[in-house]
Amino acid sequence: MTAQDRTPVAFVTGASRGIGRASALALADAGFDVVITARTEREGEGRTESNSVRNDDPIVSIVGSLERTAADIEAKGRRALPIKMDLLDADAVVAAPAQAIREWGRIDVLFNNAVYAGGATMDRIMDLTPERMLTLMTGNYAHQLLLIQQVIPHMLEHEGGRIINMVSGSARQDPIAPAGLGGWGIAYSASKAAFARVAGGIEAEFGALGVRAFNVDPGNVITEKRKALRPDDAFAGNYGSEPAEATGSVVAWLATSPDATALVGKWIYAPKLCADRGLFVAQPSLSEND
Repeated sequence: MTAQDRTPVAFVTGASRGIGRASALALADAGFDVVITARTEREGEGRTESNSVRNDDPIVSIVGSLERTAADIEAKGRRALPIKMDLLDADAVVAAPAQAIREWGRIDVLFNNAVYAGGATMDRIMDLTPERMLTLMTGNYAHQLLLIQQVIPHMLEHEGGRIINMVSGSARQDPIAPAGLGGWGIAYSASKAAFARVAGGIEAEFGALGVRAFNVDPGNVITEKRKALRPDDAFAGNYGSEPAEATGSVVAWLATSPDATALVGKWIYAPKLCADRGLFVAQPSLSEND
């Protein structure tokens, strides 16, 4: 058995930017080789997309790509395996973990970070159509579960693993304003509420066999997309904001710490766990005069 065969492997979806990228890098720091998936393969290809029939926002370029995240993982001395994957493509969702296992032989940790953020995410009630609602539920629940189904049998064959699911506070609280005015679409929050039930089910069925599952709520993270579209983000004013790296540090801790098993199946608010454990300290930004 080679040293690479013994190196643990994490599989991170939506790793081209934001929380996925921060978590992939934190896992690399924690000693994992990292499989990374996303739709954007090369730097410069990233674009925002409309998330409402109102088309409130322009389509603009956004930073981040698999190639950039892969390069940064490898700069840390770990291997990176970039795989293009779209959550709406069932064939790709099935093929990506199969490729990871075929090439690297193992998946020890699965972080389901990717989210479908296209049509209906910010649609208001009277704008919703059955087709758009089903697409949102497919990307944020059904195909996420499909990916988990590919990984669990492998984990059972290898004496266990950890599955970390990204959830959202929108699944547990009501918006304070309509979508587009400081709130969010109910179809999005419903899809995230459905996905939030999965970790507890995994624990009930497979926890005793070594597959442990967690729900992670990152709080309000200002993503590259939101930075590009709105310099003054209404959500930050209403709900505060958290750095993506804070959730990344929590994901790495959940993936490695024996103490994490006390939190299986529970709703983990990443900013609180990060603060309680001292997992990440944000560096102050420098002003132009510093």
